Amino acid sequence: MKDFRELKVWEKAHLLVLAVYKATSSFPRQELYSLTNQIQRAVVSLPTNIAEGCGKSGDADFSRYLQIAMGSSSELEYLLLLAHDLTYLPDETYISLSGQLVEARKMLNALIQKPKSQPLTAKSYHPTAINFYLLMPLTLWYKDIALLCSRCCTSVLSQHP
Repeated sequence: MKDFRELKVWEKAHLLVLAVYKATSSFPRQELYSLTNQIQRAVVSLPTNIAEGCGKSGDADFSRYLQIAMGSSSELEYLLLLAHDLTYLPDETYISLSGQLVEARKMLNALIQKPKSQPLTAKSYHPTAINFYLLMPLTLWYKDIALLCSRCCTSVLSQHP
């Protein structure tokens, strides 16, 4: 059994949950039981599945729950795009949430891809890829995010050198 609180990817996912809840609090009331609820369920699924996987006895179970979290991140990616296209999320909020999601997905993917010969323990998880992404200049993140949404990011990218 692993302590999920020791995983940086869980911490990133938890912070994403808090940011998404804040952003969806301003959605129209008629969306409360549809899009708002669906987005919140998708984002909560990320840290929840990471935590649940840590509570399982073997690496195979842990890996399976990480895959479920990755699937939820893809669902969230689309739902954020939909909310943006419906003008419920302003450009800046969409870009920020998408950037946080990209970062969490990269960390999650690094953990999923960890060689099977290395035990998947929380304390031993320090991939260099993550350190590289955390040190990347913010302008490179904007270019990554631009791939997600070419409609709104072009104007934002022009504001950031």
